[in-house]
Amino acid sequence: MAKDMNVLFIITDQQRVDHLGCYGNKVLQTPHIDKIADEGVRFTNYYCNTPLCMPNRANFFTGAYPSVHGTRSNGINLNPDEKTIADALLENGYHTVSIGKTHFNFFSHPFRRDIESLEDIMRWMMGNIPDPFPTPYYGFEEVLLTVGHGDVMGGHYFEWLKEQDYEHLDKLKTRFLKLNENYYETELPEELYPTNYITDQTLKYLERYAKGEYGDKPFFLHCSYNDPHHPVCPPGKYKDIYSPKDIELPENFDDVENLLEHPFLADHIKDARFRHLLPQNVDAQTAKEFLALTYGALAMIDDGVGQILAKLKELGLYENTMIIYTSDHGDLGADHGLILKGPAHYNGVLNIPLLWRVPNKTKKGVSDSLISTIDLSKTILSLLGIRERHHPEKMQGFDYSEVLLDPNKKVRDQILIEHDEEISEDKVMRLRTLVTEEYRYTLYDGLSEFGDIFNLKEDPLEINNLWNNRELRNELNNRMLREIVSLYPRYPERGAYN
Repeated sequence: MAKDMNVLFIITDQQRVDHLGCYGNKVLQTPHIDKIADEGVRFTNYYCNTPLCMPNRANFFTGAYPSVHGTRSNGINLNPDEKTIADALLENGYHTVSIGKTHFNFFSHPFRRDIESLEDIMRWMMGNIPDPFPTPYYGFEEVLLTVGHGDVMGGHYFEWLKEQDYEHLDKLKTRFLKLNENYYETELPEELYPTNYITDQTLKYLERYAKGEYGDKPFFLHCSYNDPHHPVCPPGKYKDIYSPKDIELPENFDDVENLLEHPFLADHIKDARFRHLLPQNVDAQTAKEFLALTYGALAMIDDGVGQILAKLKELGLYENTMIIYTSDHGDLGADHGLILKGPAHYNGVLNIPLLWRVPNKTKKGVSDSLISTIDLSKTILSLLGIRERHHPEKMQGFDYSEVLLDPNKKVRDQILIEHDEEISEDKVMRLRTLVTEEYRYTLYDGLSEFGDIFNLKEDPLEINNLWNNRELRNELNNRMLREIVSLYPRYPERGAYN
């Protein structure tokens, strides 16, 4: 067994902060995930730095903003030369393994022939991927990929599904358009569904580790679930575990009428071409069905997390394993009558769960300290005693070790959110948001006379836009500008005096 601390990093896809029991959800029950909160620190003000899958996952792994690592939008592969936290841990004696979604490379088929992706769903389904899969992959020695969403899933999962002699395998190859739907009923049984695959492979890895197959190295285990990202299609009993009748819609559900007049968001909400990629206006019944299935998907993940925690205890690894539970970004979740995500920086999209347990270190409790995605990798490396000279050199985050020791401590007073989403040649959305302890301030490219200012303490439903408060606007604009200036990267490196 390793003397140094192991790390289990569990991440979901598109999960709001209030989609856990420990964050006060009155319908959804997540008893196993809640145990991590019971034994660690539950952060209430954790924000993603970019509310998009590829950029924010790159933000975590590099500890830097998209303006530094380059993956500014989905569809842009993370530069393989970028050093990640997995690289740093591999160099310092850790066995690094990723099971599930990484999204270092894009899922969809490329626009041009000179661009390749090792996570292209179609390539995996057609058997056009190098065998063996090239490793280390962004610092991971061992990789088992799930690439896609719902049951439209490639990666090593698809190879495994072949081995199970699944009778409808060829049908799955023709279901790409299902990725454009919000939810549907899957034909996969529970035991063959991707969530179960990720859980099962994680359990098998832990068993191999406990048998000594990796020597005395500590592990960094990235356990990454593709759910509850749409299309939502939980299998078996999880499809019906929650009923739309159980769902209470948010108080601001009818606020969509105001958003349909929003100078920036209105055109995107009404754009039918990319409905699955943009905030989507839905009726009450659709919203309830979407949320009920989302809860079902999370219930399945919770059961998986319960199995993983039990396995750690069974194998004697629990008391030497740091456990982190989080997500890459949130979902509008019927706020303002909308679901999904996109260039609408409402709290449901930006504010996500973060539970952090460090054996014999964390002081159990709740922290309202502002913390962001780029801060996580810096903090993990610090907690593990990895010296700064071994950290990814472009890291821009802060070390939150002291907050884990005392949840009342504060580190940041604001968080910058970068968003440069490119859906098509004529659909480039650029906006910047500053989140403080009190306000959310958003500027939209191309709109010099309009933005968003919401008082998150007095107006948590984000209905009353304070943009016309000139004094407040100037103050927040100044703070955002100074934050951007302070984060400007020193790359490429200077090579001479002059």
